Amino acid sequence: MAEIWVKRLMLGTDLGFLAYWVATATGLIPPYPHHILIDWNWSYLLLDLVASATGLTALWLSHRASDSARSLMLISLALTHAAGLTALNFWALRGEFAPAWWLPNLWLTVFPVVGVFVLLYRPHAQRSVSPPR
Repeated sequence: MAEIWVKRLMLGTDLGFLAYWVATATGLIPPYPHHILIDWNWSYLLLDLVASATGLTALWLSHRASDSARSLMLISLALTHAAGLTALNFWALRGEFAPAWWLPNLWLTVFPVVGVFVLLYRPHAQRSVSPPR
């Protein structure tokens, strides 16, 4: 049951990545006042898109009972965690604690840790492992 929630939260997070970049690219989210911060923000584009693409692909494959779905989920969660943690480190080094940036990045940092735990440490009886031959 917990894995279903991980999948739902992954879907929301991965779609959130895409929505954020569309909003940033179209100017719905105003740019930073300093050019270096704009560049810093855009430096996350590839990482976020790869995290989102692997997550969405994993979710699609999980409906097709593919063996690679779990591996892609773990990769996506690791990339998502890296994006959130790196952003939090940056804002902490700058000494800026705006909730509008900290809360989403805390989500990106903490949710994947919980997700990985659920995916790797669920009870043995619930795992879909083929019996030995």
